Amino acid sequence: MHHRTAQKFLLAVVAALSLAIPHTASAQLTDATQAPNPENAGIQKSLTEQVGAGQGDAFTPSSSTYLIRRDPFRSVARGRQIFQRKFTVAQGFGPLTGDGVGNIAAEGSIGAGLVDSCAGCHGRPRGAAGFGGNVATRPDSRDAPHLFGLGLQEMLADEITQELRATRARAISSAQLNGAPVTLELESKEIRYGKITAHPNGTVDTSEVDGVNPDLRVRPFFAQGLTISIREFIVGALNAEMGLETFDPVLAAAVAGGQAVTAAGMVLDGALDTIEAPPVSSPFDDSDNDGVVDEIDPALVDHLEFYLLNYFKPGRYERNGFTAVGEYLMSYYGCTSCHIQNLTIDRDRRIADVDTAFNPAKNGFNGLFATATPLLVEIDDGSGHPTLKVPSGDSFEVRNIFTDLKRHDLGANFWERNYDGTFQKEFMTEPLWGVGSTSPYGHDGRSINLKEVILRHGGEAQTARNAFSSSSTYYQRLLLDFLESLVLFGPPDTASNLDEADPGDPDFPQRGHGSIKLSVLFNDPGDSE
Repeated sequence: MHHRTAQKFLLAVVAALSLAIPHTASAQLTDATQAPNPENAGIQKSLTEQVGAGQGDAFTPSSSTYLIRRDPFRSVARGRQIFQRKFTVAQGFGPLTGDGVGNIAAEGSIGAGLVDSCAGCHGRPRGAAGFGGNVATRPDSRDAPHLFGLGLQEMLADEITQELRATRARAISSAQLNGAPVTLELESKEIRYGKITAHPNGTVDTSEVDGVNPDLRVRPFFAQGLTISIREFIVGALNAEMGLETFDPVLAAAVAGGQAVTAAGMVLDGALDTIEAPPVSSPFDDSDNDGVVDEIDPALVDHLEFYLLNYFKPGRYERNGFTAVGEYLMSYYGCTSCHIQNLTIDRDRRIADVDTAFNPAKNGFNGLFATATPLLVEIDDGSGHPTLKVPSGDSFEVRNIFTDLKRHDLGANFWERNYDGTFQKEFMTEPLWGVGSTSPYGHDGRSINLKEVILRHGGEAQTARNAFSSSSTYYQRLLLDFLESLVLFGPPDTASNLDEADPGDPDFPQRGHGSIKLSVLFNDPGDSE
């Protein structure tokens, strides 16, 4: 990539993900076209303008597909502001599922709560797609997790699924060829998921599958491992937590048994997986009876999905000799038998990576500094439109994620009551990146600090828990110091390789650091998304 082109893309990475966008990077944003103010704070486009030309295609200017394919960082920026947007009743916000009335044992979303912005549940640290919400979808409630690194988790889970299913196909083929049962270990990315036994008649014994459903689909989202894709998560949350209904033709096609590719490049195949249906069957349905139809155009879902695909990884705070020992103790105590530190994606669908680490010499808030790297290639398709920008599709090592993308039983201290009287006993291994910033801990927020949530472990983690609890306070503190170095951060307050903090700026610290104008980046005067 030419140096100037690379520099422009890097600038766009920083701006689109809100590293250094003044005034427009709060946790939640009002619509300046609806709520004007002297500061001119808020989103500068109306919701209709953000919808643009709908989903369209790569030859329809202002459509979501056009922006994702030809101006991807604008799509990311738009997704960020849709995420932060405060929706209104006139736009379809509310009501709660059943207006909070009904059989909650059959429909848990009755207890999901009602918030007018995605950032209302995922807004801490400030300006981040972080944590902060709580819902009563279970009797003891659940805390909303942060969304850092969400796209990386989706890609890892999908690649693991493909490899596990390829193993199943080999087992069936071998059993049919040999006329005898064939047992194979299920392993992907050095993670073991038990084993299967295939029979000559094509049936498969999955009784020894471990940590994943018998269909071998890894579902990385929600504590119990429920949802396959970012897109399903978005459409479901818009409806359950915000009362915003969308007819999504992508999900509808997959639900009908077809194969559909989402805006983020995720392949959903209804012939292989059970896909979560959109809440309405057409843009004209009003299943929540609020008098508003076509509440969320699927183009908005496209931008939200693309934004979360490319969202930041958590950062690394100050490291020293003590945290290095703590990192070693993670393995020594046996924590990394489930919390695997690093995993590799074979084909990265993102367009950029941002690596954030402690570097106090750069003058940023919290001593953090972000380095943005584009991960795309340009293609001139001869159409006369701007060049296509497509993911380079290289492999990528996901460092410090600390998960195995499996379900585990951590003992009765973690079991969760359901409204129907049953218990949820198995939970996905929570990625530990960002854990230093997300107290209180556990899916229910019952553990007040990192030491207590470790001591709460039992079941499959009993041995590692005992190793930690029986060690000296000194060594426990070293491990905790390491975990506390795995942090989230507020993007607008984090300096980067293209926008270093300037404490001498009269707008510092309100702006965090020097400003980058989106109108310059995207060659669209007056458009600040």
